[in-house]
Order: sequence, then C-alpha cells, then structure tokens
Amino acid sequence: MPIQRALDLAQERGLDLVEVAPEHNPVVCKIVDYGKYLYQLEKREKKQKKPAKLKEVKFTIQTGEHDFQTKLERIREFLEEGSKVRVTVFFKGRQIIHLDKGRELLSRVAQELRDIAKVDQDPLSKGRTLQMLLSPLRTKGGGG
Repeated sequence: MPIQRALDLAQERGLDLVEVAPEHNPVVCKIVDYGKYLYQLEKREKKQKKPAKLKEVKFTIQTGEHDFQTKLERIREFLEEGSKVRVTVFFKGRQIIHLDKGRELLSRVAQELRDIAKVDQDPLSKGRTLQMLLSPLRTKGGGG
C-alpha cells in the first residue's frame, strides 16, 4: 500500500502509522495507537529482563577442601547467570566460639571470586550464622 494512502487511513481512524520492521523490503508498518504501542513494547522489554535472583550456598567451618572447591564452582555459576549469592557459614554446637574461622572462610571465598564478584554486604553475624552477600560484576548479556 502506498505510504500516503496508509497515512490517510490512519488519520481517518484517529490512529498513527508506526514502522515496525524497517529492515524489511518493503518496510512493514502498522496502524496503531502510538502511546499504547510504546507501552506494550516497554512491558515486553521489562518481562524479558528478569530481576536477579538470590541464591544461597552454605558452608560450615569444617567444610573440606574438595567440598569448598565444589561450592565455589557452584557460586561462580550462579554469579555468571547474573544472580546474587548469599554465602552462609553455619556454626554447630560449640563451633560458635570460632567466629574468626568463619570470617576467614568468607574472606577466602571473596578472594577466590574477586574476578567475577564484589562483596555487596560484608560478613554479618546472625545468630548461629555468618552471612555475606556477593553480586556479579557484570550481569548476563550486559557489557559492563
């Protein structure tokens, strides 16, 4: 349909002529309410950008080296997906007197992951746990 005819038709209906596929030949246009069209586009984009999820990985001060490395890889995967990760150290029974060992464990985790994560929340003691929050330096798909 010629452009002028499409414009006249849109004006008749009180709507707008919107170019939806400029890369096609011939160019594809729609007769729509432009404000509503922008709103729907914005809504679709928001739906595609899913908010970062919060994942949690738990340690104890007795976590062995192999388990530590395995959990570290899991944390790395979560961060690469764009999720935030809460790293928790649980203290069982009388282990609570060794808070310093828990802090060392969390600082080691932060040190090992410094290339892809930053500490959002420094180690914080909550009851029988010590928690730290890590967030990715770059989100998935982002070029930051």
